[in-house]
Parts: sequence; C-alpha cells; structure tokens
Amino acid sequence: MKKLIPANGTLVILVLFATTLILSGCSNNEVVTECLKGQTYGFWSGLWHGIIAPIDLIAMLWRDDVSVFAPNNNGIWYAFGFVLGSGGWGFLGGHGASRTYRKR
Repeated sequence: MKKLIPANGTLVILVLFATTLILSGCSNNEVVTECLKGQTYGFWSGLWHGIIAPIDLIAMLWRDDVSVFAPNNNGIWYAFGFVLGSGGWGFLGGHGASRTYRKR
C-alpha cells in the first residue's frame, strides 16, 4: 500500500510552492516610474556606492539621511555596478592570493 504523504517532505515543498504561486498571482503590479523623481542612479553611481558601502554602513549608525543602496536607481545596471564596486563577490579580488608560490 502506498503512503499518501511522502516521508522526504516533497508534499510540503509542493504545497509551499503552490501557495506562493497562488498568492503572488494576487499581487498588485505597480508602476514605480512616477516615484523616481530627481536623479536616477545608473551603473557608475552603483559602482561608486559599492566602493564606499563600508563607509556608508558606519555613517548609517549616526545619520538618518545616509543609505548604503540608493533607492532611486535604474535597476539591474545599478545593482551590477554596486556588486562590482563592493568586491564583486570574489569575481575580481583574491585570485592572486590563492596561488601558491614556490621558493626558487
């Protein structure tokens, strides 16, 4: 006789996935272009904000008008610049440090 509920939790994952799918279908898709007033930050601003992110993180403790990530950005290019500026998650740095050098 087969069990109705699998022991590995597959049914739980399927129910959670179906619930998420159903609830996300009810969400209201709002256009946010009206909210973007003033300067919209792009790739180069994201790169700069990524570089100064540790300084901004410390400044956020004392000032309310400082944020690490600019809310008025243009999307994926700002985020890509921010990731590269903040260290690129290891894409650019640390390559030379992993090599082992032999004494000659």
